Amino acid sequence: MPTLLDFRRRIRSVKSTQQITRAMKFVAAARLRRAQEAALAARPYARELARVLRSTMSRIVEPEHPLLAVRPEERILAIVLTGERGLAGAFNTNILRKANEFFRGHKGKKLSVIPVGKKGRDSLKKAGFNLISEYINVLAKVEFATARDISTLVTDLYSKEEIDSVYIIFSEFKTVMTANLVVEKLLPVEAVREGEGAAAGGTSSQVDYIYEQPEEQLLDKLLPRYIETQILRAMLESSAAEHGARMTAMESATKNAGDVIEALTLHMNKVRQAAITKEIIEIVSGASSTA
Repeated sequence: MPTLLDFRRRIRSVKSTQQITRAMKFVAAARLRRAQEAALAARPYARELARVLRSTMSRIVEPEHPLLAVRPEERILAIVLTGERGLAGAFNTNILRKANEFFRGHKGKKLSVIPVGKKGRDSLKKAGFNLISEYINVLAKVEFATARDISTLVTDLYSKEEIDSVYIIFSEFKTVMTANLVVEKLLPVEAVREGEGAAAGGTSSQVDYIYEQPEEQLLDKLLPRYIETQILRAMLESSAAEHGARMTAMESATKNAGDVIEALTLHMNKVRQAAITKEIIEIVSGASSTA
């Protein structure tokens, strides 16, 4: 049976853990605020770029571009965005489960993967997937240069007809408590749907832009930028969702530690009271036998 000293040591240990989880919660909350602001700021730009691209494509009778070429999906590339570290609840597990569902849905195809995040890299490499490239420690501070590097890689592979389609799998930030798992098709860039802008919070009305350059020349510039923007937005959304999940997980861990401390303290007091009662009984019994 544990002694009072064992209980005190256990309570001190849980209190130390509680202090760590509380500190991690505050750190995650501070990082979440910055990541959330960046993610929300990227949405209007991505929405307006999609609107300009939609307007440009509507002015060309038969737009032609390597990134618009549609081929049978035999060689599929998936960009999977996960976290760099654990202690974020089910954040990484949910994304990897979504990715595995996507892979099972395309069973029989030649699948390649670009993991963004250490957790996804480790899991996908262990599962035996073909990793074309990997990007580690890039979500703590999301930079446009990283999104451009990923975009350049996938667009070159698609233009050279080494892959037939590109999908991106990530967790879209909704609220601190919830996130939306998303599978988006990046390539080929099909006619940008009218509802895409509305889905991001905008309107689906067509804007009559005035262009100085020919539409074909604009299309050649807009399509790569559109892919870069979509990848950057997904990275920002994933980063914000990860910090939100970590803050929620650490808050729950802090609360659970408090419950454990309360239960241990109650049990320790019961054991101490039982020991005191036993000593009193022994004293009274001894006094009665000598009388």
